[in-house]
Amino acid sequence: MPKSEPVRRLEIFTGVGRRRSWSDDQKARIVTESLVGGESVSAVARRHGLTPQQLFGWRRQGHGDAVVRDGGMSFASVVVAPAAIEIEYGGATIRVSAGSDAATLRAVLQVLKAIA
Repeated sequence: MPKSEPVRRLEIFTGVGRRRSWSDDQKARIVTESLVGGESVSAVARRHGLTPQQLFGWRRQGHGDAVVRDGGMSFASVVVAPAAIEIEYGGATIRVSAGSDAATLRAVLQVLKAIA
């Protein structure tokens, strides 16, 4: 019979709530680890006492935004030209004409973030 990995941490939940709660910072750190490391999501999840499904859920919820802010990952190239702003994403090019106000640019970027 193969020898299993020894237990490194044992947590006992008492009281009414039996679920662990994770702060947004903890979630972001774990998601970042799963995105930039060379390990599988399952290995990262196992190390933190999570299921892979839970970690994938956090990734979909955007807790990995810290990776983008820190420059660890790039989702789209943005070219700023005198005539327009062009954003290439998923094989499509989105052009925002020169002179557009900040609200228009914000709306375009929010849509891109929502579909990413």
